[in-house]
Amino acid sequence: MTRYLIALLLAAGLTGCGFHLRNKLVLPADMPAVKVESTTRYSELVKLLSRGLRSSGATVVDENTPASSGTAGVARLMIRSERWGDRPIAIDERGRSQEYSLRYAVIFQFNHPDGSTVVPEQVIELSRDYVSQPTDDTGTTTEREILAEELRRDMSASILRRIDSVVRADLEKLQPRTQPAARLKEGEG
Repeated sequence: MTRYLIALLLAAGLTGCGFHLRNKLVLPADMPAVKVESTTRYSELVKLLSRGLRSSGATVVDENTPASSGTAGVARLMIRSERWGDRPIAIDERGRSQEYSLRYAVIFQFNHPDGSTVVPEQVIELSRDYVSQPTDDTGTTTEREILAEELRRDMSASILRRIDSVVRADLEKLQPRTQPAARLKEGEG
């Protein structure tokens, strides 16, 4: 009995604070398949984006798919650029860097199969800070690799959310607005 009460209180608390699960990614209905392309060969970001698109129900075409299998009518998610950078943000009394900011910037664009733009070229930049003792390099590279993988996952999610928000906004523009007309009629009567 107490388990049910605790579960009910947690559910009420989560809904009360505004928490809700994300909906699945929305792509235009006339989009048969998506191909993720990058200027960086063997990009981990491309793999993560392809996996995210597949899990949301999209058909993903990769570079191994033969051209004869209908890849002409394929939407393209183009990763134009991926840039990494480390910037020192704190130094010690000897002028050695102790804290760094790891930055990851991506430029992308999403196009319909006919070449028209769904999401215009955009830049997303993410960063994480980490501490690196100048006298002890033991854990620094491992921490940086962990942060880089985390940034890639976050970047993939950010790109997919951008695509989703643009498509949802376009769908809302196309839906007829009956609510303002109903309010107008109520005010007349």
